[in-house]
Amino acid sequence: MLPPAPKIFHGRNFELHKVIELLTQYSPRVAILGPGGIGKTSLAQIALHHEDVVAKYPERYFVPCHSSLTSSDLISTISSHIGFQSAKGLQHILNYFACSKPTLLVLDNFETLWEPASTRMDTEEFLSQLAGVPQLAMLITMRGAEHPQKTRWTRPFLQPLTPLSNAAALQVFVDIAEDQHELSKVQQLLDITGNLPLAVNLMANVVAHEGCDQTLSRWNKENTHLLSDGYDQRSSLDISIMLSYSSPRMTCGAKELLSLLSMLPDGLSDADLVQSKLPLENILSCKLSLVQVSLAYVDNTKHLKCLVPIGKYIQRVHPPSSN
Repeated sequence: MLPPAPKIFHGRNFELHKVIELLTQYSPRVAILGPGGIGKTSLAQIALHHEDVVAKYPERYFVPCHSSLTSSDLISTISSHIGFQSAKGLQHILNYFACSKPTLLVLDNFETLWEPASTRMDTEEFLSQLAGVPQLAMLITMRGAEHPQKTRWTRPFLQPLTPLSNAAALQVFVDIAEDQHELSKVQQLLDITGNLPLAVNLMANVVAHEGCDQTLSRWNKENTHLLSDGYDQRSSLDISIMLSYSSPRMTCGAKELLSLLSMLPDGLSDADLVQSKLPLENILSCKLSLVQVSLAYVDNTKHLKCLVPIGKYIQRVHPPSSN
């Protein structure tokens, strides 16, 4: 059973067009990358139901990876989604796909397996074996900005997703909270979200029940707690950010640099980083770590920044040290 296409989806026409272009090539291997809450899963689900994809792939599977801690776990999960009565080994699955009609396999939240250093090599080997089946198309969604190694990913790469445009964020908000609210107050709330789709969605749901004034008042008291009543990364902003912050690639230096960035809305250039006297070893390596896990990004002025909701969370939970 495939998940339905999201009913509220705005501002990703360009990215959707690129994904469809890639998926309609021969034997594609595509990765949708970006920070938590940016809309990777929604984009994959929309693509899964696109008429061109449906026409090309008689068989389509959507496999969530968030509960799979090893490649063996994922093999069992794929077996279940295919419809096997009992868990099968990797070779059995490879044989099944090799003998099937053209098939699209979506692996959602693939970072769950790939992030830990202890399982990364096995995970990349598993993925490369799946990629060895020509009639199997693969689409993964994954936090961060890196592609797993050992697989030849289809070119050109899809760039990591970025926040929505102001117009798209407003449309998402209105679809959820309706349009009877004062526009200036709605814009204040959207500024708080940084147009991060998850934050926009959660904020609009609060406004739908409490109105703009009460929501703004609660934000001033509760900060990102306001958007964190849910139980997982798709319904809690704090959990979503914390998952990225807990990445094994986040060194102590990267965490300290992120704490500093949270206080600097204009960000830092490479020159700022190199010339600063911050007590951080390999400061450019710290920058790279933040970009790799998508907790920070480099804007068009070449400044390293973090998104507004991430900055607010870090200020509250991990403020800069006095040193």
